[in-house]
Amino acid sequence: MMQQDQVVEEQLQNEDDDDSFFQDIDMLQNQGINAADLKKLKSAGICTIRGIQMTTRKRLCNIKGISEAKMDKIKEAAAKLGDAGFMTALEYSDRRKTVFKIQTGSSELDKLLGNGIESMAITEAFGEFRTGKTQLSHTLCVSCQLPGPGGYSGGKVVFIDTENTFRPDRLKPIADRFNLDHEAMLDNVLYARAYTSEHQMELLDYVAAKFHEEPGVFKLLIVDSIMALFRVDFSGRGELADRQQKLAQMLSRLQKISEEYNVAVFVTNQMTADPGATMSFQADPKKPIGGNILAHASTTRISLRKGRGENRIAKIYDSPDMPESEATFAISNGGICDAKD
Repeated sequence: MMQQDQVVEEQLQNEDDDDSFFQDIDMLQNQGINAADLKKLKSAGICTIRGIQMTTRKRLCNIKGISEAKMDKIKEAAAKLGDAGFMTALEYSDRRKTVFKIQTGSSELDKLLGNGIESMAITEAFGEFRTGKTQLSHTLCVSCQLPGPGGYSGGKVVFIDTENTFRPDRLKPIADRFNLDHEAMLDNVLYARAYTSEHQMELLDYVAAKFHEEPGVFKLLIVDSIMALFRVDFSGRGELADRQQKLAQMLSRLQKISEEYNVAVFVTNQMTADPGATMSFQADPKKPIGGNILAHASTTRISLRKGRGENRIAKIYDSPDMPESEATFAISNGGICDAKD
């Protein structure tokens, strides 16, 4: 009985944490901001107090119908309701307890990632074709819906597809492996196909609104692949600066969404030949595209390469808290699984 009380208490505490997470911008009405202006903010994908704090004054002024005076008033009102920004490391440590991990289907890969794909962070997987990036994305669509370690209860997924690689039929054998009903499982995956890099950015505004409408329901946002459309829309060195600026804005948006709504963001990326690598005698002349901007935006980066047969090798390429090590996993009909020796 005692244990049950403890569980209820923890749930109530988690709900309180969620409340501080999802402070609705409608609360600003009490601070004298009118509903029409709040509607304009929502249409731009800004739905929480934290969302206002994460948006620059310049971007707020660019929203149709928000003048500089209104922007100042909104910022001021949000500052009153939001926290000042500083907290002790102990308080931050408590807040980090709301972070959850989504399992990948392979215990070896989970171990490498410190228990799975982390929420409030961007995890990037890059590799050549056929290294398992899209297979990993598909497996995560299903494993995200399963209860996991640390009291993770499972949730819905948003999948943004830039290369037309998403296949609902591929999810069915993965669902069979975990004994999930096909229709219920597919119903929990919200899918969108992006056609241009601008469209990809617009979809993120829709995603933010959706996460706001159903707080705590969505646990994972997948973008497969993050750079494909930027590669097409911006060509040649002349457009590189413009491409990187737009990319930086999109990655910043992804990071903010992951923190604002406590979701995990998983992105895949492609490789490119590095023409300068042959000069410096690097072992591997290929590198992930997106340059330093993508490198700094991703919290954890995993490089994938082919192993023997269906085996693939994942290596931590960059992470704030995980050591550089490798793990072997396999691709099966039931998605990502442990490699057989």
